[in-house]
Amino acid sequence: MTGTDAAQIRQVEPADRAAWMALFRGYRDFYELPHDEAVVETVWGWLMDPAHELNGLVAVRDDAPIGIAHWRRFARPSRGATGIFLDDLFVAPRVRGGGTGRALLAHLHRVAQEEGLIEVRWITSYSNADAQRLYDQVAIRAPFHTYVDLV
Repeated sequence: MTGTDAAQIRQVEPADRAAWMALFRGYRDFYELPHDEAVVETVWGWLMDPAHELNGLVAVRDDAPIGIAHWRRFARPSRGATGIFLDDLFVAPRVRGGGTGRALLAHLHRVAQEEGLIEVRWITSYSNADAQRLYDQVAIRAPFHTYVDLV
């Protein structure tokens, strides 16, 4: 477990289920995704399956989860190496600005360093100005657009 004044960062555990679900629903609400308990249950199942590629972190303060991060390793063929892709990062609105998001990102940076990976990469919405203020302090903005071909 690693920590800051903001929170302790650790792997998500079965006992975190209710708090994790509330945070993940908050994340989905922030991005105006439809309420879908099947998605929530599916992602929880992935996090609890050690064979699945998705990993989960929780930021905990006073024994209560206040933030989550979902991540996975991914191949970088153009660089012949592996990195971390951060799929989701969410901090409870009541504690934003207190260093929890920064602590989650720093934890992933350390994981990448310890494993000899080349980067931690993520995307965010153009409209998520609050998150971008943090991200601009801890990383460089990639010069790429993201495209999605929905199937």
